Amino acid sequence: MSLSGFARARIGALTVLSGALALAACSTTGSANTANETAIEDEEPQFAALTEAEGPFPSTYSRYPGTETLIIPATVYDGAGGKIENGWVHFRDGEIVAVGGPTSAPPDVANIIDGAGKFVTPGIIDIHSHLGDYPSPGVAAHADGNEATSPTTPDVWAEHSVWPQDPGFSRAMANGGITSLQILPGSANLMGGRTVTLKNVPSRTVQGMKFPGAPYGFKMACGENPKRVYGGRGRKPSTRMGNFAVNRQTWYDAIDYANKDEADRKRDLAKETLAGVLAGDILVHNHCYRADEMALVMDMAKEVGYKVTAFHHAVEAYKIGDLLRENDVCSAIWADWYGFKMEAYDGILENAALLQKEGACVVIHSDSQNDIQRLNQEAAKARKAGLRMGLDISEGTAIQWITLNAAKAMGIADMTGSLEPGKMADLVLWNGDPLSVYSRPEKVWIDGALMFDAMDRKRRPVSDFELGQPGEGDVK
Repeated sequence: MSLSGFARARIGALTVLSGALALAACSTTGSANTANETAIEDEEPQFAALTEAEGPFPSTYSRYPGTETLIIPATVYDGAGGKIENGWVHFRDGEIVAVGGPTSAPPDVANIIDGAGKFVTPGIIDIHSHLGDYPSPGVAAHADGNEATSPTTPDVWAEHSVWPQDPGFSRAMANGGITSLQILPGSANLMGGRTVTLKNVPSRTVQGMKFPGAPYGFKMACGENPKRVYGGRGRKPSTRMGNFAVNRQTWYDAIDYANKDEADRKRDLAKETLAGVLAGDILVHNHCYRADEMALVMDMAKEVGYKVTAFHHAVEAYKIGDLLRENDVCSAIWADWYGFKMEAYDGILENAALLQKEGACVVIHSDSQNDIQRLNQEAAKARKAGLRMGLDISEGTAIQWITLNAAKAMGIADMTGSLEPGKMADLVLWNGDPLSVYSRPEKVWIDGALMFDAMDRKRRPVSDFELGQPGEGDVK
């Protein structure tokens, strides 16, 4: 049997892991003495941590109070590629109720927002952010995004570094209309750890921001960063072939762990995460620049039995658009970053447009506390680059790159990302065309709650860290 076949055979034995990734908890009924006697009699452990399936760090997010609202008339981008002139949007109880146009009768609603001359989009989603893990101010004490102590650190979770008071969260909402975002570990490691998806709301805890029902992601990286970080320390990997060797062996070990009987398995946080990836419960987001490496990673994923949901940065994705489409892998990219290291030298402005032409999934991301405040403009730049080369890309498609496509790659498209009945009422009212450099969010709703209003200073979220500071915190 070939190695590929052997790996698939081992994966075939991998069962659904929810509930089988950790020791079962003891009964908590009865007296302490009774519990001890029962534990001794049954030879069961007296103490046990919460299992993976029980969710040891659950979301405690609860939507802020909202009001039934009708926005009319407005130009509506639905997030799925559509555009409605003289349209309207109705939401209630945290959900989109209906979206209509000039030929459909709007409902009778008390709270009406005049959208004349304005535009409505779904809330903007950033698939690649380090807010909270690398918060402002950018000082060494705040550098919590890279656990650069081993080439593989699947055991770390980005949420355990997130600082909810990062002023970047409110700036992303006010300037960029960001309603949801994924926080990833950095790219020093081949396997950097779990990602977390957040609702962009003020909260005292990261759990109060966690997007309910969103799957975990898993950050991986290939190319220059891991080999530079660890090769510079005289450790493996120091080459691209070393990157793949370490990755493959780590996956093989995880397969062995996942295939063991529960009684024979000692709990291992790193392998629990990897087993969750193999089971399809945790989505892989892979930092990767070069086309040849992306193709190799997709082959490695097939070899050991997981799927890449998105390549991030992916400046050479345009070279393999057909392969990405066939493997249903999104490309989360910048509009125009290029040339800042060797593997970024073949980046071109037309990357997004060429991927769109191939029918591949395009997402515009930030990877920056500044760019997250203007993803709408980044999407506009990428669209214009396509138009200049003769590719007809609609405005609605450009909006989809920063809404529904991002939600798809993050596993939350059934809940948000487009203005469809039943989805979360995450939306932005812009004071002009969102694809114009002159436009800004006027109002932002998250789950139907008005979280930002440029016309009302009391509706401008301010981080606790900024209270008493000049500027942002000087709210009167």
